[in-house]
Amino acid sequence: MKKSVIYGLSFSLLVAIAVPVSTQQVNAAAKTYKNCTELRKDYKGGVAKSASVKNKGGKTRYKPFVSAELYEANKKSDRDKDFIACEK
Repeated sequence: MKKSVIYGLSFSLLVAIAVPVSTQQVNAAAKTYKNCTELRKDYKGGVAKSASVKNKGGKTRYKPFVSAELYEANKKSDRDKDFIACEK
């Protein structure tokens, strides 16, 4: 009986902590940047749509941050249409 109560409270605590964190990440992911200079202040390597995309321009200095939502919000900055916005 005690173990089931402890497990239930632990689960409730984990859910209460995890839900606000994931909501903040979703809100932050949708930010639209004015230009690549502004985007690179937060993401030095740019933003990739998925982890499997390849850079058309060759080797880059920094690894891009992977986020489909953030890429979609800033895909106007992907000039070479390789699914990586503002790569460097």
